[in-house]
Amino acid sequence: MLDIGSGPGVVTCLLAHTFPDAEVVAVDQSPGLLERVRSRAVAQGIGSRVVTQPRKSLGEFGSPDSADLIWIRNGFHRIGDQEVALSSVAGCLRPGGLVAVVGSGLPPRFLPRDIGMGRPGLQARLDAASEDAFGDMRDQLPGSVRTVEDLPAMLARAGIIPSGTRSFFTDLPSPLGVAAREHLQMHLSRLHDQIGDRLEPEDRATLKRLTDSDTCTGILGRPDVFYLTATTARSCRSF
Repeated sequence: MLDIGSGPGVVTCLLAHTFPDAEVVAVDQSPGLLERVRSRAVAQGIGSRVVTQPRKSLGEFGSPDSADLIWIRNGFHRIGDQEVALSSVAGCLRPGGLVAVVGSGLPPRFLPRDIGMGRPGLQARLDAASEDAFGDMRDQLPGSVRTVEDLPAMLARAGIIPSGTRSFFTDLPSPLGVAAREHLQMHLSRLHDQIGDRLEPEDRATLKRLTDSDTCTGILGRPDVFYLTATTARSCRSF
């Protein structure tokens, strides 16, 4: 099995536990994240069945006809030519093998339109700034190619037949638990660092206040914080 864009290996290890006879290969471009995969696998007693592989080019996902299952979650966002990458993935899949592509869905929502500070509609403006930053990042990738992001059509051109789609909803109403609040605080802190310079000063100041741990207006103490999102998974088979 291949876990492409494995990150720190959470799904890699889940795959190894779910399929105890399988070898799972974590593929990522970050050596630091691959080291976390190895540490996680050893700590969970599955180190002998989890392998890490750095991705240095489009063709380094795995050997031809080597995988029964390929798991991809946002694995191509930092690859210039996504169609070439999908064709490379298709070449790794054994006849009758399965590809699971997880992504898209709906962006998370966690704040009311008016949060009582700053201009109402902050979250919509954060989304817009994030989209602009994402587009600029893709434009600057080596070999960047724009394509209509019609995923079923892209998969079909790569020789992989979409066979099913399912969306998974996460709906955590207010008042939100501590772990979810800490996740959102980390998310907002990352946004402040990544897109803060794209925001108006008032929005940037509001975002900073939301990440403050010592005030009741921060995300850790607000009673109106919730979490709602949808993740869509597509299953596909090789010809």
